[in-house]
Amino acid sequence: MALTTKVAPPATAARPRRRGRRPGAATDRAGSASRHRRGITRWIVLTLLVVTMLVTLFPFFMAAINAIKTVGDYTAHGPLALPRSFDLTAIKDFWRNVDYTNKLFNSILISGSVAVLGTAISLLNAYALGIGRIKARKALLVTLLLATTIPQEALIYPLYYLAKAVDLYDTRLVVIIISSVMSSAFGTYLLASVLSTFPPEILEAARIDGAGRWQVLRHVVVPVIRPTLAVLMTLFFIWTWNDFFLPLIMLVSNDNQTASVALGSLQGQYTSSPTSLAAASLLGILPAVVFFLIFQRTLTRGAVAGAVR
Repeated sequence: MALTTKVAPPATAARPRRRGRRPGAATDRAGSASRHRRGITRWIVLTLLVVTMLVTLFPFFMAAINAIKTVGDYTAHGPLALPRSFDLTAIKDFWRNVDYTNKLFNSILISGSVAVLGTAISLLNAYALGIGRIKARKALLVTLLLATTIPQEALIYPLYYLAKAVDLYDTRLVVIIISSVMSSAFGTYLLASVLSTFPPEILEAARIDGAGRWQVLRHVVVPVIRPTLAVLMTLFFIWTWNDFFLPLIMLVSNDNQTASVALGSLQGQYTSSPTSLAAASLLGILPAVVFFLIFQRTLTRGAVAGAVR
């Protein structure tokens, strides 16, 4: 009887691989689709940001093009048309009539003083609450948080009579003091939250080296939270610059008024023409825009780097 032996097919007889298929092809296609979706998302976000920027800058653009028009050009072509002339008469007249140099100086002085003084008060308060761990810390923080929600209209009556009693009414100092104290409520709450997470090892090492409380604050705490302090000063400056109600009540004389009050109380010959109104609007917006452009990097960096790890 003959024996039969089964012979295995040769290796080359294995099932042929489909053309166009290679290991990892599905993964590559999925990655490509994911990158494509991310690219579309970036373009959508970029488009939305550009549209938002254009909408935000539109009032500034309108004020700029109408401030350099003549009255005849404005009347003939309307506010939306590009200027056919370049006339700075409206800006010069407004600047001279309202003594805008003095108003600008008052605003810079008051806003800068509030930014520095308010941040200093906030830092000292937050140092006691966040690191000093005084009693009733949480209750004090809640009280400060609630104080930020009180409108100025509810406080102006007692503040008015208090300023009269201490003979500070119609002085720039009274606006600086009140604005600094009111701003420090928010600043204290913010900095206390940051300092509550301050690494205790660093503080303990400084105390072992013989550093006192003021030395710890100056040489250890302040260098770490400097970005947060810069953000706080910038916010206080912008808030005080845009404040209208408090300077309107406390500063009645023309020499002490701020730019916001001067722009808000314009009447008569200064606003008799639309080009004068546009010039007033432009001069009111321009300083805040310039200040923001200068300190925008401080805001963006401080918002990220200000947290204590």
